[in-house]
Amino acid sequence: MEAPISNELRVNDRIRVPEVRLVGPNGEQVGIVRIEDALRLAAEADLDLVEVAATARPPVCRLMDYGKFKYENAQKARESRRNQTNTIIKEMKLRPKIDQHDYDTKKGHVVRFLKGGDKVKITIMFRGREQHRPELGYRLLQRLAGDVEDLGFIESNARQDGRNMTMVLAPHKKKSEAQAEVKAAKAESTAAKTAEREAEEAADKAHREAQKTTATPKKPRRRSENLDPDMEA
Repeated sequence: MEAPISNELRVNDRIRVPEVRLVGPNGEQVGIVRIEDALRLAAEADLDLVEVAATARPPVCRLMDYGKFKYENAQKARESRRNQTNTIIKEMKLRPKIDQHDYDTKKGHVVRFLKGGDKVKITIMFRGREQHRPELGYRLLQRLAGDVEDLGFIESNARQDGRNMTMVLAPHKKKSEAQAEVKAAKAESTAAKTAEREAEEAADKAHREAQKTTATPKKPRRRSENLDPDMEA
C-alpha cells in the first residue's frame, strides 16, 4: 500500500539533497549553494530553510520564518472559505395553463430566490394534449423572464425535455452581494425599530413627568368646627 502524499513542505534538516538553488528572505536570488551552506545561512539569520520547489533541479529553497508563513497561509485559506458562497439552483414548477393567482405566487418565489442570489430552474409541466402545444410553455417562460428581468437574466434558454420544458434564470448579483444586501437591510430595519421604541419610551417618560408637574395639590386638612376651642391649644 502506497503512503499518502503529503503537502507539507520540507524544512531545514528534512531537506536531503546535496545542493539547492537558494532564494533570500526578500526574494533575492542567492544562487546554487551546498545544503550545508544554506542551512548555515538560515541559522545565522534566525530563519528556516524551506523547500518551495521540490521538483526543480536543483530544488529551490527559500529563507523564511516558516511558522509565520504557515499561519498567514492558514489565515488566507480561512478567509477564502468564509468568502466562498455556493450558488444553489432552486426549482419552480408551473403548468402551461396556470391561473393569475398561482402565477403571482410562483413569481413571488422566483423573485425571492433571485434576490437571495440563487439561480432558478423554471419547469413547465405538460400533460396530455398540452404536449402538442409547446408554444404555451414557451410564452409563459418568456413572460416570467420579462417580469423578473430587473433581478435576473436567462442563463439557459427554454428547451423541451420530454413532457417538460425548462429554462434557467440567473441573478444579476452574486450571492455574496445579495447576502450582504439582505444583512444590511435587516440591520437597518432593526436600527429603525430600536429608534422607534426609544422614541416611544422617551415620549412616555416625558408624559409621566408632565402629569406629575401639573397634578392638583391636595387640599389642607380642615379642623373640625365641632372641636372644643380649649382643646385646640
